[in-house]
Amino acid sequence: MRIRPLIVDVLIAVALTTVAVLLGEESAAQGWPELDSLGYGLVALVNVPVVARSKAPLTVLIVVHLAWIAYVTAGYWPVVCTFGPMLILYTVASLRPLRVSLACAGLMAAVWIYAGAISAHAVMASVVGQAVGFSLVILRFGYVARRSAELARQLKREQDERARREVAEERGRIARELHDVVAHHMSVISVQAGLATFVFGSDPATARTALGTIAGTSGEALEELRRMLRVLRAEDGGHDGEEPAAPMPGLARLDEMVERVRAGGVPVELRVTGTPRPLAPGVELCAYRVVQEALTNVLKHAHGAAAEVELAYRGGHIEVSVTDDGKGVIPARVRTGSGHGLLGMRERAKLYGGTISIGPLSEGGFAVRLTLPTSARAAARGDDATE
Repeated sequence: MRIRPLIVDVLIAVALTTVAVLLGEESAAQGWPELDSLGYGLVALVNVPVVARSKAPLTVLIVVHLAWIAYVTAGYWPVVCTFGPMLILYTVASLRPLRVSLACAGLMAAVWIYAGAISAHAVMASVVGQAVGFSLVILRFGYVARRSAELARQLKREQDERARREVAEERGRIARELHDVVAHHMSVISVQAGLATFVFGSDPATARTALGTIAGTSGEALEELRRMLRVLRAEDGGHDGEEPAAPMPGLARLDEMVERVRAGGVPVELRVTGTPRPLAPGVELCAYRVVQEALTNVLKHAHGAAAEVELAYRGGHIEVSVTDDGKGVIPARVRTGSGHGLLGMRERAKLYGGTISIGPLSEGGFAVRLTLPTSARAAARGDDATE
């Protein structure tokens, strides 16, 4: 259970006052006048105000030192009332800038020296040494406490900022995955649903084929969404007994994607050159998603255009390109590469150390060309060797 700061300060004030009163009873044995009602009142005035030290440290310090000066001037034993001023000096040093703390330390040292100066039996060299030494030590402790608190707050801010960045990055990653999964499959479903509606009465066979494509595409979309959710749950800790996540889509499934787009009414040709080989899952997913987004844009925005997908395996990298013949009309934000999906392509390529070019062709049409390194060494030195 956490105790409130005010309660802590009240307990400290009570403890300081009690110690000062008990010490004051030893005044006569030390050769000083016994405490009377005025003395006890001044003792309370020196120690009780520390209750408000956290809220108004400078005000409390001035009140405490004025009461201490009055106590010393009245001729009582100065040592009795040293604890309150030392505590409030520490509080000021831990909460206020160094220049303010130095001035307050100078005030305490001056009162200490004043008490020695009006005492008949004081050794001034010892008094001055104590005044300066105690003031500097307390000042140092307070300064260290303040710096520690500042560093702790700075660390907390940095941790919060890092957590916010990680959350934003995770949201961006999820958004990209959702866009890639949903946009592509929904585009195919939309085209096929329109076709089925158009020919439902006149060409039942074509309508049935379109409905079959819708069923297959929607099932695949649901499976990819389930896979993504399983991955997210696993990253959050997951639950025991859950079935393992399905493998992420890769280049081996380009044929399925091309067939699905063909079913959507876009003539697509797939050409693979070089010797296919296993690649890192992230690299395959990146290339797959770029092709998926490019074909989705053709399907949505370039009606009547034919597309070509080329995958080339090189020595240290792969090259992927998706081009169309420009018979359709692509919106300006897609032509310039400013759409959300195309921004996602750029982010994916950057994440895996690749390069991507997106834009219209001089002879007409639109092209997306991606180059991805297939090894850490190739990514580091920009290996572009070919087989």
